[in-house]
Amino acid sequence: MHSHPLAHVAAALCALVAPLSARHHDEGQGPERAITTSRPNPLLLPLPDEKDAFFFVVFGDRTSGPPEGVKVLAQAVHDVNLLAPDLVMTVGDLVQGYNETPAWLVQAAEYKLIMNKLVCPWFPVVGNHDIYWRGKGTPPKGEHESNFETHFGPLWYAFEHKRSWFIVLDSDEADPVTGKYTFNDPSGQKMSAEQFAWFQATLERAKPAENVFVFLHHPRWLRGNYGDDWERVHQALAANGNVKAVFAGHIHRMRWDGVRDGIEYFTLATVGGVQDGFAAAGGYLHQYEIVTVRAGKISVVSYPVGAAMDPRAITGAVSDEVAKLAQSLVTPRIAGEVGFGADLSVTGEVEIVITNTTSRSIEVTATPDSTDSRWSFAPDHQHRVIKPGVTAKLPVKLHRPSESVDAFYRAPVLALAVDYLAEGLRVPLQPREWTIPIDGRTLPLPARPAEERALKLDGKRDCLTIASAALAIPDEPITVEAWFQARSFGKRVGLLNKTESSEFGIFLSNGQPGFSIHLEGKYVNAVHEKQTLSVNEWHHVAGVFDGAEVRFYVDGALAATRTAKGRRTCNTLPLMIGADVTKQASPESFFDGVIDEVRISSTARYTAAFTPQRRFEGDADTLLLLHMDGEVGPWSVDASGRGAHATRIGAPEFVTVP
Repeated sequence: MHSHPLAHVAAALCALVAPLSARHHDEGQGPERAITTSRPNPLLLPLPDEKDAFFFVVFGDRTSGPPEGVKVLAQAVHDVNLLAPDLVMTVGDLVQGYNETPAWLVQAAEYKLIMNKLVCPWFPVVGNHDIYWRGKGTPPKGEHESNFETHFGPLWYAFEHKRSWFIVLDSDEADPVTGKYTFNDPSGQKMSAEQFAWFQATLERAKPAENVFVFLHHPRWLRGNYGDDWERVHQALAANGNVKAVFAGHIHRMRWDGVRDGIEYFTLATVGGVQDGFAAAGGYLHQYEIVTVRAGKISVVSYPVGAAMDPRAITGAVSDEVAKLAQSLVTPRIAGEVGFGADLSVTGEVEIVITNTTSRSIEVTATPDSTDSRWSFAPDHQHRVIKPGVTAKLPVKLHRPSESVDAFYRAPVLALAVDYLAEGLRVPLQPREWTIPIDGRTLPLPARPAEERALKLDGKRDCLTIASAALAIPDEPITVEAWFQARSFGKRVGLLNKTESSEFGIFLSNGQPGFSIHLEGKYVNAVHEKQTLSVNEWHHVAGVFDGAEVRFYVDGALAATRTAKGRRTCNTLPLMIGADVTKQASPESFFDGVIDEVRISSTARYTAAFTPQRRFEGDADTLLLLHMDGEVGPWSVDASGRGAHATRIGAPEFVTVP
């Protein structure tokens, strides 16, 4: 008997994996190690390497940013203390500089005060801001070099740590001929004979090391204004054979210039310095880099400042209260009603009511706004700290000029930002935005036209939509009906639909009309299986559920009936007129033709054959009534008096019909 071909492959893979998973042995690291377990015959897992490893962090520039940039630096220190690296390196520009000694000393003290809060040693690199002197009179010799060496450390130096060497270079020496300090002239971007001799001697000392890392301020390998002096430095690094990476700053944006002769070149962005912020994902951000060192390789990863979180700060109480607060703000209470005037103006006041349900204070910023600039609000934003258990009321005055409701009308919204203030911790909740309700019942109806109108839809993207909350259809008997004239019927066509494993809908797929309603977890379908509707003719359809039976009428005749009872399965999706609705609340399965006289009622209007009204009348049971007489602003107006106005999607047209 022949075995399955894949069995040979599986056996070979198992033979390769089994020795690795059963035992793990490190040369020179002692005896074999194995997984310990009381389970019978498990797959034994490979164990991690026991060879020494460590990691360090590199900070970018602090300077040329706003004064509050020191807060970014302080945040980076807080982040890195959570990581607890062996050490932190910088790449220069520690102080703003370009000043005289008294101001320089203040800035140096500020920087050191923050950096000295690190739980590990940190090592400075000199940059142009740290050296360049500006002031009255002749600059002192060496400008701020002596200040730097007195208060930070040597201009160039090196040290060894765990079989790795760290070499710090000065890329801001003076022009050897003119004595001028400049990073824009290649003549001033050359390493002095003194520093280069020390550098070569240091590389020689570092030859036995597993790794060498180099740090300087200017990425001189980019050439341009830096000239080509870096080439001899690179050749010396490459000849050593153990240099893994070079780190620089100055340009305030991240970039990686690849691997050359086994040496990676990294440039860091900022930790508080001026930041264009063009694209964080493209390296324009406040960040630091974490370098993990293992035998034979390094790993480098960048973290945005502020991304690190202290898990010990998220106590059970904090976690529970943040959830409680977020849930209580799912929908803030907006008290008061504002409506349209007869001239379509809006003037009124509402109150944003927010209750702090937690045991800590919360900080709230409420901002009313609209993409429609004709709205005005007073105040334009409010900032409030709300103590535990307190309910705050934030009044907002709204105004909109008369005769300004047109196709470009957009509703006012409330943007709410909430921070939970824990002990030593600020927890910002996800920002949210809600529509400020304007009483739609006050919107004046358009005048009834002299000739009958209907809504023309293109069958591709046109429809009307009504928010579920505006309809508020109770779970009781219901009638859904409309008039229509189709130009064509597709394989799947929605006419009036709120369906999505719930609610109700009328379909005209392939010209075969049917009514569906979701009761007690399943659809009850009343479909006219013996009739295919003709195109270019007017038809009336009505779906009815009276609590015991589902009935479907076509042109007043009973077309299908099903015995059914139970509760209607509700959803929060919008009603689509001229389409079906998706789970994402978008339209699909569009109707091609014209629709007129849409009505939804909270009663079973029809019990037997009837003659359909060509224009419906509203009454106490009418939940929605669209005459399609025209539009006011972006709406097809609901004539039921309940304010469930329909909004256009696509470009439907109101056209005159016989």
